[in-house]
Amino acid sequence: MIVSKTPLRMSFVGGGSDLPAFYREEVGAVLSTSIDKYIYVCVNKKFDGRIRVSYTRTEDVELRQQVEHPLVREALDLLRIDGGIEIVSMADIPSKGSGLGSSSTYTVGLLNALYAYRNQFASKGILADQACDIEINRCGEPIGKQDQYAAAFGGLNLIRFHPDDSVSVDPVICKPEILQMMEDSMIVFFTGRTRSASAVLANQSVALQTSDRKSLMRRMVQLAFEMKEQLESGSLDYFGDLLDENWRLKAQLTEGISDPQIDSWYSRGLANGALGGKLLGAGNGGFILFYAPKERHPKIISALAELQQVKFRFDRAGAQIVFYQPIM
Repeated sequence: MIVSKTPLRMSFVGGGSDLPAFYREEVGAVLSTSIDKYIYVCVNKKFDGRIRVSYTRTEDVELRQQVEHPLVREALDLLRIDGGIEIVSMADIPSKGSGLGSSSTYTVGLLNALYAYRNQFASKGILADQACDIEINRCGEPIGKQDQYAAAFGGLNLIRFHPDDSVSVDPVICKPEILQMMEDSMIVFFTGRTRSASAVLANQSVALQTSDRKSLMRRMVQLAFEMKEQLESGSLDYFGDLLDENWRLKAQLTEGISDPQIDSWYSRGLANGALGGKLLGAGNGGFILFYAPKERHPKIISALAELQQVKFRFDRAGAQIVFYQPIM
């Protein structure tokens, strides 16, 4: 049996610049971290030669081409695994439509487990690149590349997206006490709403064809570099301001990113002590993040009593194989 463990991610600034509509013309950049909420994928040999896939439903088919789950089907095809395999997945928190990059986390974890199943090692770069290929090229999802690289590499990084389709992952090198203060100052709530990121991102791609929207995204990319510079200089003085500016810019990109309910939650968070924040992911649902001194958290929690708080810490390791029993 093989078990992979892959982190979900939290993006702070620059989200959307990982779409080809932007980075094919100029470098995109996102500053994000992986978090200690994981998707686990278990892979084992199946004695009867069939393929069994268990997620929110269970499939039991004879051929990989018959698998209905597109990510599983394409991963099996990419690695030329024909049958005699069972794949089971589970997550720490409800992940679909959460804004935490769950689809890409699942794909990275699945590939990692399948390579181990074949008794092969795959680097984090290969996992991220092939996850992008599966989601974007093979499955035709209109998404970007940040989630796959965040899940595979783990940690706090500036991820850059180049016009030639290459991706650079630059760790943010800062003092441990800065990371600790970041973690302690963040408070996250589940909105109770999930949505398809694909539809929101498709609209963003169209919007990025106009010069005014591209100018907004250009500033969001600049914020990613500014945030990295400030963190590495040992300062969190403007972290909340950068988050807030990024969110306000993103909300202007296209309809569907925010709405009156989300705006109300965000305004209440700021009114009760938050220095900044944002909706995680493409928009219109999932999780909402606030940055505030720890002593202000109780007041924010009280003001947003209808939302469920979710506690987390940063992840450092990225994609891992946590159980490996070679399959002969």
